[in-house]
Amino acid sequence: MSKEYGNFLRRTDLVRNQVERERIREQQAAKSRSKLTQQQNARRYADYQRVLRAELEARIFHNVLSVGGETDSIITIDPDAQAFITAASITDPTQQAAINTLVTDLKGYSIWTKFSAIYPFVGGTATTHKFNLKNPLDTDAAFRLVFSGGWTHSTTGALPNGTNAYADTFLNASLHTSQNSVHLSYYSRTSTGGGQTEMGHFTAGNGLYLIYSYDGFKALNSLSFQIGTSFTPTNGMLIGSRIDSTTEKYYHKGVLSNTVSKASTVPQNSKVFIGANNVSGSASQFSSKQTAFASIGDGLTDTEAANFYTAVQTFQTTLNRNI
Repeated sequence: MSKEYGNFLRRTDLVRNQVERERIREQQAAKSRSKLTQQQNARRYADYQRVLRAELEARIFHNVLSVGGETDSIITIDPDAQAFITAASITDPTQQAAINTLVTDLKGYSIWTKFSAIYPFVGGTATTHKFNLKNPLDTDAAFRLVFSGGWTHSTTGALPNGTNAYADTFLNASLHTSQNSVHLSYYSRTSTGGGQTEMGHFTAGNGLYLIYSYDGFKALNSLSFQIGTSFTPTNGMLIGSRIDSTTEKYYHKGVLSNTVSKASTVPQNSKVFIGANNVSGSASQFSSKQTAFASIGDGLTDTEAANFYTAVQTFQTTLNRNI
């Protein structure tokens, strides 16, 4: 083989190899594009399924839960949620779904049984706001609210006027709370200070109440006095909890803010008010903070308080009124 011919063959091999390498690179690029397209399509399909699921839930709550609707729902509706929705005549699909999720979340966290009264303040009227989610009967014994004074009711909650507004829960602390296991919660949508009590009672130096900002006064079935700090800003969810005879804990916006040493006292023969303090039978220390949720029940551990906050915050977010 001549030298010139050998050089020609080597050049031919180089060209052939280059063509093959380019073909392989194009195949690999095509596979990458195909995989990326498949991933994008999968994400789009998942997003579509989430949107479709939400639309179906809204339609089912709107159509199936109404009187005379079909009963073959593909979504399980909690019977306690259904009882409240029926009693309060909640017709908005988003509000219905929010209530159902709230109930199932509280049960999922195994804290549903710890509540004597839950006031979701959903529906936008005094009639819908009065019902207790735990027992939605229109009776004093079921702890439904009776509003007095100047209240403004809307889809974002119930706003007391700060001068004469309060709601009677008819829940007597001596009959329905335990000395060493009790909690109160209040979800404020208003940031304002002053000597205001959001909910509770005070009798003969003993109290059971929640205050965001009033010189650090606190009482959960205990003597009332200044201890710890106030909670600022005065919006978001405030939970006060006692689970023993010596300690009170306060959680603000899901964070443990105050742990105070206070000996418990025997619960007093007095009803809990919302929007004011029941001072020896008369409403006083009126609040001007809009409430979007309130509750009364047994004491909550740190974990239970955190889970409770998560459930309520999810509820408020669904209703587009979260703080």
